[in-house]
Amino acid sequence: MRALARTRTDLRTPQAPQIRTRLTTTLVAFAALLGLGLGGVALTRDGGVAALAAGSNPTTPGAFTGYGFDQCLAPTQAKMDTWLESSPFLAVGIYISGNSRACRSQPNLTPTWVSTQLAKGWRLLPITLGPQASCQPRFPRYNDDPTINPDPANYYAKAKAQGSLEADRAVTAAKALGIVPGSTLFYDLEGFDLSNTDCRESALRFVHAWDIRLHQLGYVAGFYSSASSGIKMVDDARVNHPGVFTLPDVLWIARWDGQPNTTTETRYLRTDGWTGGVRVKQYQGGHDETWGGVTITIDRNWLNVGGGSRSATETHCDGVKVDFTSYPKLTLGMTRPEVRAVKCFLREQGMTGIRLNDYFGSGLASAMATWKSRNGFAPSASWYSGHWTALLAHGGSGWQKRGSTGANVWRLQRALAARGLASPLTGVYDGTTESAVRTYQSRVGMTSSGVVTPTMWTRLTHGR
Repeated sequence: MRALARTRTDLRTPQAPQIRTRLTTTLVAFAALLGLGLGGVALTRDGGVAALAAGSNPTTPGAFTGYGFDQCLAPTQAKMDTWLESSPFLAVGIYISGNSRACRSQPNLTPTWVSTQLAKGWRLLPITLGPQASCQPRFPRYNDDPTINPDPANYYAKAKAQGSLEADRAVTAAKALGIVPGSTLFYDLEGFDLSNTDCRESALRFVHAWDIRLHQLGYVAGFYSSASSGIKMVDDARVNHPGVFTLPDVLWIARWDGQPNTTTETRYLRTDGWTGGVRVKQYQGGHDETWGGVTITIDRNWLNVGGGSRSATETHCDGVKVDFTSYPKLTLGMTRPEVRAVKCFLREQGMTGIRLNDYFGSGLASAMATWKSRNGFAPSASWYSGHWTALLAHGGSGWQKRGSTGANVWRLQRALAARGLASPLTGVYDGTTESAVRTYQSRVGMTSSGVVTPTMWTRLTHGR
């Protein structure tokens, strides 16, 4: 993690088989993992933040599949805005508590900072770095950050008490920042010597107590560690002592192999644990990245959490079919389902007197002529791909990127299909959509970033 200025060597050493975990969560945690309870979040064309549903922050990170980064010091708002507009990231790890964290002072991390990022679409990964394993040589860092007590008396009762206390402190910090119950809080346990029995067993009881207490307080229990130590520890507990320990709900696996995925070799993570979208993988360690002229030192992550990004289905004009793999040229006298789709969208955009059927008659031609005039198109007898593109992209706004979901993604995917670019019509911005966006951007002379910007929306709504 960026909380440590060091090179993690244990991530690449093939210690014992690696870990996989079981989902043990409360009803509140389960709802959060499925992304339930998310407030409505949108951006206006100029980037202004729309009001959150019910005036409260959404649970975080919710349901999401995409790129994230973590950095010791929470970036300034200006840096976050620049990276929202230009980087592939839509999730960010933030250190909210723990006496062993390097960034004890977080001048940028305020309730306003948190609510602003959530409203703009960022997914937050709150991190606690408190007591570390007793055999971790880099800790304690200060004079007031004890390590996990390895005393085995009463089944490591002292370590369990520390875990409960750290969960209490994390929840207090989270609530003070506006990170609501149902959100996932991650405990950062840096790599340690897994062969040291009391060190390992005390760390396991600490995590067990952290998980229990977070559930009691209504939060989802997350756990970050190196694949070869902490992750293997909890997975071995899952397999070798089923039902004995309360295990993390979400794993954040440090495995610096450069692969943005949430799969790992079976020697590190068995294939039957923590499945169904409850993993984060830190796949690249500390390095500098520059986006939009702003450089931040980060770790890179890939997230597949809350079951992964997904979007609600859309219904238009009481069930008219509007999703097609391509949108053909339409001419007067045609009868086909795409004609009905045009009529539906024209009606939704204020055109009146249109009968919803599959026939392209004079009434539709008149409505089309009015629409073309209003939207800056030259008169024409037929309906072309540029018209389709503008019609389908109408209302699109803000920045969209890998992991984005919802109405704007539906608009984007339909508009790309109208330009002959293959993109699944799912409402979820995935890798195929990103590839289509890059191709479109290259065709129209934009930087091929894969990030949909307000400028790109302008070009789409002008039929480019």
